[in-house]
Amino acid sequence: MSVELIGYGAFFLTMALTYAIICLGLNVQWGQTGLFNVGIAGFVAIGAYVSAILTTPDTANRFGGFDLPIAVGWLGAALAAGIIAFLIGWLTIRLRSDYLAIATFGVAVAVQLCALNLERLTGGPFGIGFIPRPFASLAGDPLAFSLLNLGVLVVVVLVLYLALERLVRSPWGRVLRAIREDETAALALGKSAVRFRLQAFAIGGGIMGLAGAAQAHFIGFIAPENYLPMLTFQVWAMLIVGGSGNNRGAILGAVLVWGIWAASAAAVSAIFPPDQQARAAALQIVMIGVALCAILLLRPRGILGEVRVVSRHLGRLSPLKRATSIPQNDEPQHVQKP
Repeated sequence: MSVELIGYGAFFLTMALTYAIICLGLNVQWGQTGLFNVGIAGFVAIGAYVSAILTTPDTANRFGGFDLPIAVGWLGAALAAGIIAFLIGWLTIRLRSDYLAIATFGVAVAVQLCALNLERLTGGPFGIGFIPRPFASLAGDPLAFSLLNLGVLVVVVLVLYLALERLVRSPWGRVLRAIREDETAALALGKSAVRFRLQAFAIGGGIMGLAGAAQAHFIGFIAPENYLPMLTFQVWAMLIVGGSGNNRGAILGAVLVWGIWAASAAAVSAIFPPDQQARAAALQIVMIGVALCAILLLRPRGILGEVRVVSRHLGRLSPLKRATSIPQNDEPQHVQKP
């Protein structure tokens, strides 16, 4: 296997894992809580710009340039996106799902327009460059540079996955799913639907901001055109293909859909002449749509369906009571939806 092929594979997986982080955030909001967020691009942009402002060197005619460490930028991005998501949720979380979708879409458009016009803060249409990249001193060795960046993203995704899995199986996670499935019953048990939804919305937004910072530092440049509604469509397709409500499905869907996107881009470049490639690029969206339709027809719940977590106390029941409690499965721990 050639060094170039390994380097490209590392680059591909690194980009796919940044999308996997966004999918994990969306899975907290939609998969676990049922919050229809169509403003994903806005939260990703907030994280990217906050981290860039904190970590880039001093630049004339632009606010920022604090030249802080990358880790500080990533933490600041997650906190800023989480706080803004909390404030937006505080205003909109009581809306019905369709109205919430419209509100969050409006927020994403507003963020993109701010990034385009606030030149003193965001660089305007020219964007922000010279964003420090992890292991920049090894940029002369593309293979080592790519593999080390991939290792950082693998660690981040693994830590997020383990933390979110623990949350899903905690009482907090069970309340989220109870509110998603039957809000009236959850309210009757004394659970505040607004409070729990607001918490989930803020956590998901913070994770999306972290992903935006990771993308910005891996690429080294950001611009408003990176955060158009197409990004939101891609992430939703990833989660639906992988399996909404399943963190492993979110990661798998991100890798698969990003693979389709990259393969279709390569096919367009190879098949069409240069003067027609701009128009032919629309075929990438068509291929994502076809893949999405195929998955919905063959696996309506995605490749990896949601894992329903059942109380561990069922394992202490007698076999007769256990069979009554779980009519289609004898396992006391998990039930895999078809």
